[in-house]
Amino acid sequence: MNYDVKDLGLAEKGKSRLEWARQSMPVLRLIHERFEKEKPLKGTRVGACLHVTTETGNLMLALKAGGADIRLCASNPLSTQDDLAAALVKYYDIPVFAIKGEDNQTYYRHLISALEHKPQITMDDGADLVTTVLKEKRELIDTMIGGTEETTTGVIRLRSMAKEGVLKFPVISVNDASTKHMFDNRYGTGQSTIDGIIRATNLLLAGMKFVISGYGWCGRGVAMRAKGLGAEVIITEVDPLKALEAFMDGYRVMTMTDAVKIGQIFVTVTGNKSVLRREHFEKMRDGAVVCNSGHFNVEIDIPSLESLSTGKRVAREFVEEYLLRDGRKIYVLGEGRLINLASAEGHPASVMDMSFANQALGAEYLYKNHSKLENKVYAVPEEIDKEIARLKLKSTGVTIDSLTDEQVAYLDSWAEGT
Repeated sequence: MNYDVKDLGLAEKGKSRLEWARQSMPVLRLIHERFEKEKPLKGTRVGACLHVTTETGNLMLALKAGGADIRLCASNPLSTQDDLAAALVKYYDIPVFAIKGEDNQTYYRHLISALEHKPQITMDDGADLVTTVLKEKRELIDTMIGGTEETTTGVIRLRSMAKEGVLKFPVISVNDASTKHMFDNRYGTGQSTIDGIIRATNLLLAGMKFVISGYGWCGRGVAMRAKGLGAEVIITEVDPLKALEAFMDGYRVMTMTDAVKIGQIFVTVTGNKSVLRREHFEKMRDGAVVCNSGHFNVEIDIPSLESLSTGKRVAREFVEEYLLRDGRKIYVLGEGRLINLASAEGHPASVMDMSFANQALGAEYLYKNHSKLENKVYAVPEEIDKEIARLKLKSTGVTIDSLTDEQVAYLDSWAEGT
C-alpha cells in the first residue's frame, strides 16, 4: 500500500485516541453500523482532503465500512495528527498522505497522491482537491460523480467556480447544513480557537483587549468564549448587518485601523486575504499576538510583516516573534495557519460527529442521485439535516414535542385565522 506518514511507530497511540473520539460520535457510529450492513458506497473511490484528526479517522472508517475505496491527505500542513495518520495506515489499511509541518511542495504532492486512484467522489475542506482536478488532473473529470465540501472558504471557492462555469461536477456544501455551521463553526471553532491560543501562549485572557475580525458563525463562537473568559471583545466587520448584530450582542465594533491601536490579541475568521496587513502592523502595539482561525494563512499578510522586521525567532512552540525596525515585537501563532489545529486538536469530537455525519450521508446522496444533479453547489437536503439533528438529540437523551393533528391542520390552512 502506498502512503506517506511520519512514523508508523506512533500507530498504537493514534488507535487509542481514535477510539476515545469514537465515544463522543454516536451519530457517526450509527451511520457506520448501517453502512457496514448495506454497503451503499461499495466499489466507490473516494479522495479525501481533510484535517487528519481522530474525528476524521472515524469518518474514514465509516466510509470504508460502507464499501468505499479511500485515500486521505491533509487539508492544512499543520493540522495533521501524526499518530492518527499512522494508525489509519497500520491498523485499518487506509492510504494516508499527511505529515504535520510538511512544506508546500510536499503538501501539493500529497494532493496528487490522493487522486492517484482516480476518485469518483472528492471530499474537501477548502476545495483543494476539486481545484487540483480542474487545473491539473482534468482527465479525471469524466469519471467524477461529485464532491462534498466541509468549510466556508471552500464553498466560496466552489460557488465562484460554478458562477464562471468551470465546475464540472456537482458538489454538496456540507458547510451549509444547519447541523454543521450552526454547531461546528460556532461551538467547535469557538472553543478550539481559544484552546489553541492558550496552549500556544499560556496567556491570561481576562482583561485582554481581544480583537476578532469577522462576525460570522466562527466569529460569534470565538467572541462568546473569549468574553466568557473575561476578555474585552472587539469586533471588526465589513458587513453592516453582522456589525450591527455584534453591537447588539454587546461587543465593541470598530474598524481594524482603530482596533490595532488598542488590541492585544487578534484573531482573523473571515475567509478573505490580507485582513491584517502592512498598514495594521505599522500601528500595532508592542507585544501584540496575531493568529488565524480561518481556513488559509493568507488572512494575515505575513510577507508584509517580514518586510517590516529586522528578524524573527521562535519564542516558544507555535509562537514566532517578529522584531520590527522600531523595536516593537509582534507575535504570530502557528505560522498564521489554523491555530485551533496547529497548536491544539481542532474541534471536539461531539461537534464533529454532526459535521462528519453530513459528510458521510452527503457522499451517499451523491452516489445515489448524481445523475439528476447539475454542475453546481447544492445544500445538504433538509431531510438529512433534520435526521442528523434527531439522532444527535436521541443520543443525548433529549426528547422534544411533536405537533398534534389539529396543529398540523392549522399550519396547513389559511382559513381559520384568529
